[in-house]
Amino acid sequence: MSRDIAELVSSVGVRLRERGERMTEARRAVLVALATTPGHLTADDIHARAGADLPASSVYRALEALSGVGVVQHIHLGHGATAYHLTDGDDAHVHLQCRSCGAVLDLPAEILDPVAAYVARAGFELDPTHTALSGSCAACR
Repeated sequence: MSRDIAELVSSVGVRLRERGERMTEARRAVLVALATTPGHLTADDIHARAGADLPASSVYRALEALSGVGVVQHIHLGHGATAYHLTDGDDAHVHLQCRSCGAVLDLPAEILDPVAAYVARAGFELDPTHTALSGSCAACR
């Protein structure tokens, strides 16, 4: 395990203990899978990278716990599976998904600040980081 990944696991372990939880083998395996694989991964992708002897239910529970401490963000991509990626909680961003090739692009969350302000006037609080916006990427247009 590289030093950066060991530091990630250690810092997440501290955050979990602050909440009265612990760093389980499943949580460690999920963190390592996310840290060593670029992009947005489905739970099945993470399960395949985390190890065959790890039950899928453990992967889902680990993802939920890691989301709860703010180190994993999930997004809903079109009609497909939910995808996950690491986040430090301060790098919230929005996602664009190409409806032709499925590519997922990241944009800074503040790009939707005018939309969030508009809907806030109607009493609605927008969470633009939870669902990907759909469209066509440059290659598919």
